[in-house]
Amino acid sequence: MKRPSLEGRSILVVEDEPVIVMDITEAFEGTGAALTTTNTLHHAMILAEHDGLSGAILDHSLGDGNSSLLYARLTERGIPYLIYSGYPKVEGPGAQALHVNKPAAPGVLVAAMERLIYPEKDLGEDQLDTSDKRT
Repeated sequence: MKRPSLEGRSILVVEDEPVIVMDITEAFEGTGAALTTTNTLHHAMILAEHDGLSGAILDHSLGDGNSSLLYARLTERGIPYLIYSGYPKVEGPGAQALHVNKPAAPGVLVAAMERLIYPEKDLGEDQLDTSDKRT
């Protein structure tokens, strides 16, 4: 099955580890999505107000705090997001969000974002395996 395109979609990536940002950026190459990255909660809260934001990939623990306020704001705005973290599932505002454990195999974040942005499409459960299958 051909993956749905993320052409024209704007995705916010909030991650404070540069190598992980590079991995995420590489995973989304060729999807047509425009990624905006930041490494602070403060800047992410500003970026979360931009019109046209289609989704977000969020680390829970950042240098200037955890992302709980950001989860709440994105939920208020109706913007789908996933938590990409090495921490176990979070409590509070992000408890119902899709949680992808770090590190994830290439393509897992793309498949997860497609599922969030296109919930009506049948993407198949096998495309959303969040375990790391790298060797």
